[in-house]
Amino acid sequence: MAEKAVNQTRLIKKYPNRRLYDTQTSTYITLVDVKQLVLDDEDFKVVDAKSGDDLTRSILLQIILEEESGGVPMFSSAMLSQIIRFYGHAMQGIMGAYLEKNIQAFKEVQDRMSEQTKGLYGQQFGPEAWAQFMNMQSPVLQNMMNNYVEQSKSMFVQMQDQMQDQTRAMFGTFPFNPAAKPQDGQDGKDK
Repeated sequence: MAEKAVNQTRLIKKYPNRRLYDTQTSTYITLVDVKQLVLDDEDFKVVDAKSGDDLTRSILLQIILEEESGGVPMFSSAMLSQIIRFYGHAMQGIMGAYLEKNIQAFKEVQDRMSEQTKGLYGQQFGPEAWAQFMNMQSPVLQNMMNNYVEQSKSMFVQMQDQMQDQTRAMFGTFPFNPAAKPQDGQDGKDK
């Protein structure tokens, strides 16, 4: 007997009429349904029904835009401006990886805390109780996150300094002459 493939990617097709079709359930779905797939940690991919182009990122960005537009936004204008400034910058790739790793680390801490509370309080520690607990712990968690950010910043600066030292050492072996500074009265202009 053949087993169903574990962790098979769910395929969602986007049609020209902007409708999303879930091939697993053979039904049309909305962005709210796609958001639920994300929350349920479902592995999925959204493709253009006609061209086959991967539209997953575009759909996820639409969900983020809707979340940011309604309710309580997660990103401040200053943060969004900083992110935009990294596009086209030499550090763009590093910044993307840095944000991804930090969010993953934050999620792992959250998962561990959630598991620990289940062990202490059983299943009665639901989302409402968790929200109350987090509100009571807000100053402690804020301090913890500030310390984490400061440590991350310090490590990033150290890494940048090491990269500069390695670059100097690598290029120091080449016979480059630094640009000669004009001496007094020899700035290339006739007086």
